[in-house]
Amino acid sequence: MALSKFEHVKISGITAVVPERVINIDDEIGFYENNPKKLERNKKILGLGSRHVVDAGTTSVDLCEDAARNLFTEMKIDPQTIDALIMVSTSHDYAYPASACVLHGRLGLNEKCAALDIAGLACSGYVYGLWTASSMVESGAVKRCLLLVGDISSTHSDIRNRTTNMLFGDAGTATLLEYSEENTSSWFYLGTRGKEWERIIAPATGYRIPVREDIANIETTDAGGNVWHLWEDIMDGMGVFQFTMDVAPASIKELAAFSGIPQEDISFYAFHQANGQIVRSISRTAGISEEKAPVETFRKYANCSTASVATVLTDQLKDKKLNNVMLVTFGVGLSWASCLIDMEQTYNGGIKIFQKPQQSFNRQEAVEHYIKLFKNGGVQ
Repeated sequence: MALSKFEHVKISGITAVVPERVINIDDEIGFYENNPKKLERNKKILGLGSRHVVDAGTTSVDLCEDAARNLFTEMKIDPQTIDALIMVSTSHDYAYPASACVLHGRLGLNEKCAALDIAGLACSGYVYGLWTASSMVESGAVKRCLLLVGDISSTHSDIRNRTTNMLFGDAGTATLLEYSEENTSSWFYLGTRGKEWERIIAPATGYRIPVREDIANIETTDAGGNVWHLWEDIMDGMGVFQFTMDVAPASIKELAAFSGIPQEDISFYAFHQANGQIVRSISRTAGISEEKAPVETFRKYANCSTASVATVLTDQLKDKKLNNVMLVTFGVGLSWASCLIDMEQTYNGGIKIFQKPQQSFNRQEAVEHYIKLFKNGGVQ
């Protein structure tokens, strides 16, 4: 069912991390023909500012592990008390095993803790993760669910691709959901327009067109000088914009009606930070002020894909205790997911700089490690 209500699920805590390395759009003026006016026009229209991006060897799993450790420490959570772990990303470390299983081991969770991945939804993924976790908790299947959501979207495109690369930053987040004996209502509205699945796609990232020698060195340059590879994101910009304007304002109205809470009584709107123009367009169409639906998180951290709305919550609501917070997302699939939640009792750890683990493989070390295993017949 597209519309769902839960009554005994509490979002106990949330926190986020971003990589230390920052790229400021002002430092990329060379991509705008060294023309300050052209750069300023793009900044004004899209809301471009800065973005945090990973270094080589850092993945979404690393970011989410750090976010989870921060949450455990700050909330004094015993990892052994987690009943389920969900990892949501479009940047999983491996086709298999699931990133959730990798994180389960690295975080030292109990073997009786279930672990699973959600993949391929991108920007709507956080709310889909909340919905899945809430379903588990409400049903009584688990009491504590750890939701880890992160992406390294800066690595999904060539820096010379100015259609996409300047829009994306990287982040990892951790959210703890728990069963509550008290009535704690949340409402969800999810949907899919699968007939338009090809409007956002990374063609050569799975098993339909696996990356092999025949495509590894293919590099295409479009009329605008943007460089593309077959494993990068292709997006029908106008088609996706139309989809967004079809579903986002409508989902706000639908969810408000389903919850019985008038739009004017909603305290805050966390929109997926696709870019400043899109957020402003949704707000105007839905009749929402920028005060309630800011675009500041995009200017500071860019589009963090799956983790986007979570970065809005951790950035904008760190020192606020609000009920009636609406999350509005739209993404790959084409999919959308919106929810209305209570954050009055939620611990908010804000956004911290990622602390890289002391022991981690770089690319060459990882390659050598697995070559050695293959030589041993796949035996550890």
